[in-house]
Amino acid sequence: MSNVVHVTRNTLGRDLAVGDVHGHFSRLRAALQRVGFDPGRDRLFSVGDLVDRGPECEEVLDWLAQPWFHAVQGNHEALAVSHVRGEWLDYALYRAAGGGWFLDLDEQRQAHFAESFAQMPLALEVETAQGVVGLLHADCPLPRWGDLLPLLRASPVPEKVREVCQWSRLRLKEENERGVDGLRALLVGHTPVREVRVLGNVWHIDTGGWSKGHFTLLDLATLEIA
Repeated sequence: MSNVVHVTRNTLGRDLAVGDVHGHFSRLRAALQRVGFDPGRDRLFSVGDLVDRGPECEEVLDWLAQPWFHAVQGNHEALAVSHVRGEWLDYALYRAAGGGWFLDLDEQRQAHFAESFAQMPLALEVETAQGVVGLLHADCPLPRWGDLLPLLRASPVPEKVREVCQWSRLRLKEENERGVDGLRALLVGHTPVREVRVLGNVWHIDTGGWSKGHFTLLDLATLEIA
């Protein structure tokens, strides 16, 4: 799988995006039902962190297998991949962040999940009538989208680039309105917000549906909440 996946425009139905899920797929299904999501026509795009913290993490493979569902790799999926590859991890922090369900699986099951997580791209580009919408998990490390793509396609991806894409909270902390050139909008999650927060053209859409908040479903065609 490429670290950058380009998805053509949906001419049949809606394209919706959702923030972090963290193992709460029943809640997500309920949110989709409320807006009349039709998997035969509509598509759902995720900013990653599908697992950890919630009770239904093992459902993730069923979701990733759906042709209407597309997700970037979040830092929680990356942690699972790092564990299976024998890379260094702070295991106390990983468990505290909800990774115990994964660490307690047998090695064969861990490898099965990690194989799917490793196939998730770092970035998605979705065509809309108004221009391309990008998705990353946390943030874009460069002011121009076009400058990021070659770095994501490199092997290996520079560690500092990957770190910002999957872990950075700096844009929200600094309330940076600069935005990202070359996109109609960039959608990110990672940092929970009470309501959708837009800085420049960067939309923070993790409104805590996995916690005490709600799942926001953003229509990519209109950039309005469904």
